Amino acid sequence: MSWFVDDRCVNCDVSRQLAPGLIGEVDGRSEILRQPRDEAEERALAAAAFACQTRSVRRENVPLKAESDPFPMRLEEGLYLCGHNSSRTAGANSYLLRRSGGNLLVDTPRFSEALATRYEELGVVTDVLLTHRDHAAHGRRYADRFGARLWIHEGDLDAAPDADQIIRGAEPAKIVDGVMAHPFPGHTEGSVLYIVDDRYCFSGDSVYWSRTTGDIEIAESVTWYSVEVLAESLARSADLVFEWLLPGHGDRRQLPASEMAFRMRGLAARVEALRPQPIDFSGMRW
Repeated sequence: MSWFVDDRCVNCDVSRQLAPGLIGEVDGRSEILRQPRDEAEERALAAAAFACQTRSVRRENVPLKAESDPFPMRLEEGLYLCGHNSSRTAGANSYLLRRSGGNLLVDTPRFSEALATRYEELGVVTDVLLTHRDHAAHGRRYADRFGARLWIHEGDLDAAPDADQIIRGAEPAKIVDGVMAHPFPGHTEGSVLYIVDDRYCFSGDSVYWSRTTGDIEIAESVTWYSVEVLAESLARSADLVFEWLLPGHGDRRQLPASEMAFRMRGLAARVEALRPQPIDFSGMRW
């Protein structure tokens, strides 16, 4: 009944985020590094299995049991990782944030009625926030299911032409009280950072926490639109206040707001010197 990763793995890193030390990258794909030693490690591998976009994390001859599904997974009070990542969003992470005025779904997991019901049990979802085009799949279905508004920036509108709330231009836009959309072109033309209550930064694919460097980084090798424009976006980020960095890809991280601001300034300085390079998925520094 050993755990293993099958050959459908696309090396998206999600399983390694959820089961560090148990799953690692070997020759450009995820592999089980060792079998679990206790119940906590069994739960970590189950989380990886339920999040994996290709369902490649498996137990030999043992199907996954619904009762071992930990999602939505609490990260802190009111903040949840949705799991059930979708191959139609490049396996991106999505998040649910509970707020008194209505809950927010940021990007989306794969769609199913059972999942929608599970998220709805945490409260009414009023807004579905799309960070950019790569994560737009399922947005309309979840918004319709919840009776929520669907948001995207006009730069990526062709990926969600049925969005009913369109963020325009380069200036910050208010979603609701305490929730601001900050246009952040670079990874894509319509990328957005959503800053909530000066605590949470939902960054899509614009910036993430790298285990390799121990710092905030950009996905330089898969910056589709313009790394120079991304540098300009970062230069405008000095006044952003947040403690949680919550990306679509790469690790999450919580630090004091002053430390986050310091690291964002450092990233802006590093990226200013970069120039375009060919797209290379294998170049990611997870």
